[in-house]
Amino acid sequence: MKNRAWLFLVPTIVLVAMNAIIPMITVINYSLHYLFSGSTPEFVGFENYFEVLRDRFFLSSLWKQLVLSAATLVVQVPLGVLIALCLPKRGIGVAVSLVLLGFPLLIPFNVVGIIWRLFTQDNIGIVPEFLALFGYKYNLAMSVVDAPLTIFICDVWHWTPLVALLAFAGMQAIPDAFYQAARIDGAKSWKTFW
Repeated sequence: MKNRAWLFLVPTIVLVAMNAIIPMITVINYSLHYLFSGSTPEFVGFENYFEVLRDRFFLSSLWKQLVLSAATLVVQVPLGVLIALCLPKRGIGVAVSLVLLGFPLLIPFNVVGIIWRLFTQDNIGIVPEFLALFGYKYNLAMSVVDAPLTIFICDVWHWTPLVALLAFAGMQAIPDAFYQAARIDGAKSWKTFW
């Protein structure tokens, strides 16, 4: 055996198995059983799935989540590409811009929630104060509009930098010869971008 480079994959495979595959198998196993604290596990097969798919609250929540996910993608992708287009291509500004874009991605989910909870708090938050300038009474807890909109804005703020970084990396990977060829062929700026 001359090539033993595949042995370097073994630690990664073990880590993936411990962190992803084993918990996934455990969750699937739990989902096929009737499990409650103090009761004996009873195998019920797919009955739990049938029950949850008949629950109108679950279906309503699933629909709301799909709408929220689609709306955030519709905003995040174009905004991320636009940010990537505005980033400097050379010099110290590239490094500074990339570091600043990376900051929201480094913040854990629970901390993002705490930050936005402080931003939207009735008595100390900046969002209610800002909206009060325009005569809007912001109420995160009681409004069916304010809560989803706040989650939407929070998600866009947290994940748009990732789209921008990926788009920037993709655009940097395109050789300059392609852009020169497009200019020689007479392509306009939109066609060149596309």
